[in-house]
Amino acid sequence: MKQVTLKDGTSLPVVKLTKHDLPEITQLQTKVIEHLSEKTFLQPLSEEEFEYILDGNGLLVGVRSDGNLIAFRALMDPGEDPEHLGEDAGIPKEQWSSVLYSEITNVHPDFQGNGLQRQLGKIVMEEVDADRYKYVCATVAPFNIASIKDKFELGMHIAALSVKYETLTRYIMTKKLAADVSVMSDDSIEVEMGDTSKQQKLLKRGWIGTSIHKGDVGFIVLYKKVIL
Repeated sequence: MKQVTLKDGTSLPVVKLTKHDLPEITQLQTKVIEHLSEKTFLQPLSEEEFEYILDGNGLLVGVRSDGNLIAFRALMDPGEDPEHLGEDAGIPKEQWSSVLYSEITNVHPDFQGNGLQRQLGKIVMEEVDADRYKYVCATVAPFNIASIKDKFELGMHIAALSVKYETLTRYIMTKKLAADVSVMSDDSIEVEMGDTSKQQKLLKRGWIGTSIHKGDVGFIVLYKKVIL
């Protein structure tokens, strides 16, 4: 495993977590949720889901400072997920077994602002078994800007905008591990992030979200027409 670097130059090792670390994992998740200004941005994992990952159905890595867990990031094999993100992302059903979910990232409030989510994201993506998995998918709440930017940095794009977890609107972001998305032309459309209907219409017509930026009145999503 590699290391992450804090803004003050301190390097900390990244380790694979085990079931022995489960109490700390759940405690850190609770602390992060308590400090969120918008609680719906984070879809927490249950203790059973953490155990499922730690049983070999994904990857869970963490960072410690002075012996305390300060950050972790998870990838999960969704198995027979009844709301499989492969369907939202337009991945053929026969390939759903090769989909891996980019799950939760938690960073202790005292260590936020050090780029740990971004650094851990790059590390876990390098650890993906590319012979077994062909796609990585994730759900991200609109206006969760840090998380959206994180996924774009990992080479993911917006493939859908759907209602998940019963009532929550989420971007479905995905990346094909073996190949990049080929853009057909320079054609692009900018849409306000809050305009759900327009974004959904574009996505159904084969456009994808490729980046975001701050506009005059809020955040803008850039959509491009591509060949997938």
